[in-house]
Amino acid sequence: MATDNRINFWRRNTKVPGRYPKDTKPKFNNLKSKKACSFHEFACSTNDAWDIDDEEDENFCGTPFSASFTPSGQDLTSSVHNQQLRHQTGETENVLPHILTPPGDEDHNPQKDDGSGCERVNGKFVKSSSDADLNTSSVRSSLQKQQSLPVRPIIPLVARISDQNASGAPPMTVREKSRLDKFKQLLASPNTDLEELRKHSWSGIPREVRPITWRLLSGYLPANKERRELVLKRKREEYFGFIEQYYHSRTDEHYKDTYRQIHIDIPRTNPLIPLFQQPAVQEVFERILFIWAIRHPASGYVQGINDLVTPFFVVFLSEFVMEDVENFDVAALPLETQRNIEADSFWCMSKLLDGIQDNYTFAQPGIQNKVKALEELVSRIDVDIHNHFKKYEVEYLQFAFRWMNNLLMRELPLRCTIRLWDTYQAEAEGFSHFHLYVCAAFLIEWRKEILCMVDFQSLLMLLQNLPTIHWGNEEVGLLLAEAYRLKYMFADAPNHYKR
Repeated sequence: MATDNRINFWRRNTKVPGRYPKDTKPKFNNLKSKKACSFHEFACSTNDAWDIDDEEDENFCGTPFSASFTPSGQDLTSSVHNQQLRHQTGETENVLPHILTPPGDEDHNPQKDDGSGCERVNGKFVKSSSDADLNTSSVRSSLQKQQSLPVRPIIPLVARISDQNASGAPPMTVREKSRLDKFKQLLASPNTDLEELRKHSWSGIPREVRPITWRLLSGYLPANKERRELVLKRKREEYFGFIEQYYHSRTDEHYKDTYRQIHIDIPRTNPLIPLFQQPAVQEVFERILFIWAIRHPASGYVQGINDLVTPFFVVFLSEFVMEDVENFDVAALPLETQRNIEADSFWCMSKLLDGIQDNYTFAQPGIQNKVKALEELVSRIDVDIHNHFKKYEVEYLQFAFRWMNNLLMRELPLRCTIRLWDTYQAEAEGFSHFHLYVCAAFLIEWRKEILCMVDFQSLLMLLQNLPTIHWGNEEVGLLLAEAYRLKYMFADAPNHYKR
């Protein structure tokens, strides 16, 4: 029933990007699906659910527009009602079993493996209903106990950036305070132990220390505390030296097409979050992307790179904004602070792209290889889904290309991406290799919904509009734990999966 509620909510919500209005929805069952022979042909015939104002701007040098997003009362009421109904009736949702304990998370294991499968009830775990020895009275008692505990606040908007420890969340728990103290102790040492820092960061970084931790884990800052100020000063000056040297060339014949594409893509970057529709913020993104593109001629600018700036920008902005980041007026900050945020975002994005640049070179071979690896991995871990895709002629490239190109940023709210990147930066080859297992775990998360779809169009619409709007740290933590289990089983098993 939980699955039905979720599917029905998205079907009846006509305001969801990519959905047809009720009166104009075509009859998919009467259409014969035609397999696209290439992703380019598929992309030309399919509208991206996130591409808002897809038409090219003739006057692309004009002033960027402002936008804000407010959900309709009907949408919000419907989603909250469904959440409350599941809470009251004690419905369960299947989650993937046998979750291993990931690094640095020994005291925060979501579910011990008892060899029997498990289900989540109201955010907690109980034994699977398929267990013949399940005592229904114990489940009822467990539910009553859980209902007496404080309820985790519902995240109402896709546009909300704040994570679970930000304003509006319950007070910091003893465990969270203890973790924060551990981070502060590591960061205060004369030479930060980066391996220990990665271990603690795997299960999430406290908001208060996330900016400095990201700078360290990305390789932007040295471990030696005394050298950090000097390095920051030098790198920030170097970036603005690039601006003075190259940015005026954006109107030159050789670079104008690159700048034009960047200028068109910037308003599409998180279009539902007001922060990214501010002219000052869009100008920052234009400078960052243009400078990166001309300093990396092997790839240049490719659509999708614009998304990768946003997590860094938000995290470094959060040093100076305590709450309501999504609506904060960046122009109100001192100019020096704005410049520092811009430079740090550029260098950290550059460090990330250094590890996945083959994703964006000619023909994007890195993405092609990762999509093939995902297909092979899914065929091993869930043959039912794999055969279901084959039966209805769904190619992995048709949905997973975007997952690899944008690192799942179009599939998850930004607050979830930030939590996800905590782990990516803590994991060896997090963005280039571990991301593959996260994508596999993400696909399996929607197993029931996928197997319910019985035609090509419905499958593709589902895969391009997965309902993660209310996801938060808890859901991302479970996703990462399952991804770690898959990596543990398959990464070093050449007979099952070849990297």
